[in-house]
Amino acid sequence: MLGEAVEVWRGSVATWECDAMGHLNVGFYVAKAMEGLAGFAAELGMARVFAPDARATLIVREEHIRFLREARPHAALTMTGGVVEIGETDARLLLLLRHRTGELAASFQLVVAHATAREGRPFPWPARVLERAKALTVEVPPEAAPRSLDLGPVQSRASLARADELGLGRTALGAVGAEDCDVFGRMRTELMMARISDGIPHFFNGRRPGADELGGRAGGAALEYRLIHLDWPRAGDRVELRSGASGGDARFRRLTHWLLDPDSGRAWGVAEAIAVSFDLETRKIVTLSDEALAEADARVIAGLTL
Repeated sequence: MLGEAVEVWRGSVATWECDAMGHLNVGFYVAKAMEGLAGFAAELGMARVFAPDARATLIVREEHIRFLREARPHAALTMTGGVVEIGETDARLLLLLRHRTGELAASFQLVVAHATAREGRPFPWPARVLERAKALTVEVPPEAAPRSLDLGPVQSRASLARADELGLGRTALGAVGAEDCDVFGRMRTELMMARISDGIPHFFNGRRPGADELGGRAGGAALEYRLIHLDWPRAGDRVELRSGASGGDARFRRLTHWLLDPDSGRAWGVAEAIAVSFDLETRKIVTLSDEALAEADARVIAGLTL
């Protein structure tokens, strides 16, 4: 039996949260979703799972995001939450971010684990949470369902050695500070997404597909993301981003990103995105010319997957 979604967040878009494209940056979308997750946890009967003294918490294992309508400075937004499915120790949750008109700005399907706060060890949900989840069970609306990305199980082969083997270019490199971590010492998920976003200019090397046709009006945006967390960096750890093109057509390009530990070579996380070029004046998606498409296809790396 289906229940109803409940409001878990309400706010707006600050100018400083927007990127060079003039719209809310993906890292801040995720930051708002993490606030929404805290709100939804409270609705499930776990009001302080992100407090420093919490014994249990929710750890995000995976995110699927659809970006549906731009959120620009001063946009008023609200977010609702619901349970798609719940298991013994994990759950798939749905957060829907809407404009004041009711139009969907973005959707987030979050796979979370109910786990011990410090060690991150999954353990069963309390009976009160399972009971409350029944009243908050929802269906995923069509516009929030995966469109171009597969949400099936993944056995990732990501590593620094594999990145070198495939010729994946380095697009970001940095260290994790204490301010980048949550109260339990794990790097905040929105900052993992922000690292990917920060690497995009290096990926395109200052020249986005379609730039020849649009000149200075060429911009870009992500329409869909899947981010899988494999491990959690902590303060003092380093994060290196390796990125590559993994397919696409004249309108939609598939990009794959590996977040790696440059010291051990292991993977912190992997992500796949559907990206587009768009006209910064008309805000419309650009269809690449045959020449631009051939150039984009030449960059595709065979065998690159999550």
